[in-house]
Amino acid sequence: MQNPRIIPVNESSLLICFGEVIHEDVHARVTQAKASIEANPFPGFVETVPAYTSLAVYYNPVEVEKKNDSASTTVLQILQQLLEINNTDHLFTNGAQIELPVCYDPLFAPDLTATAEALKLSVEELINIHAGKIYKVFMIGFTPGFPYMGTVDERIFTQRKTQPRLKVEPGSVAIAGNQTGIYPFATPGGWNIIGRTPLLLFDRNRSNPFLLKAGDEVKFKQISKEEFETLSMVHTEQSRSNNE
Repeated sequence: MQNPRIIPVNESSLLICFGEVIHEDVHARVTQAKASIEANPFPGFVETVPAYTSLAVYYNPVEVEKKNDSASTTVLQILQQLLEINNTDHLFTNGAQIELPVCYDPLFAPDLTATAEALKLSVEELINIHAGKIYKVFMIGFTPGFPYMGTVDERIFTQRKTQPRLKVEPGSVAIAGNQTGIYPFATPGGWNIIGRTPLLLFDRNRSNPFLLKAGDEVKFKQISKEEFETLSMVHTEQSRSNNE
């Protein structure tokens, strides 16, 4: 197993790099390190932020108990020791397994037909391939709650749109490259929209606003337009109740 590289970023953060390619095993090492550091916080530790192949570690340099000339060197040595202790070929996941309902009706999937044609698949084949796999949430970014998930079956690898939309509807499920994602808000977007979920990816009225986190595993479940409307009303009403 390749040893991770630890790179100082600035006076209050370091970056631990585990590889160069997007892969579930590499990401498992990211989430494993995140869990280990958070279970053994050092003085001055603030938070960790996972990405595809790396983990950013933030700290308060004033609170670090310096054993060297700089707080950065001290934290680097602490992380090296912690990673050596947890250096194992046994990779575990600590994310939740979540089933997300998705409606692939053309009303909610403006790019579904064109994407299927470009991939030389039928619409049904594209839907079945997309919904037939469990996806790892690699990281949250772009907007609050947007999950970058993968990897999709190579039969539905696709390019981003040459002309991004100025507005993508909230809940839109999309694919681009070897990834799939969900737009939590009405934002511009260049991924191919093939469906929509009635669930709220980000809801400030929940105790934890984020529906998903890095390390979770997502399975899409196809639902009808009628089921979408019903679930959408239920979750919208639930959000309003939480705000009262």
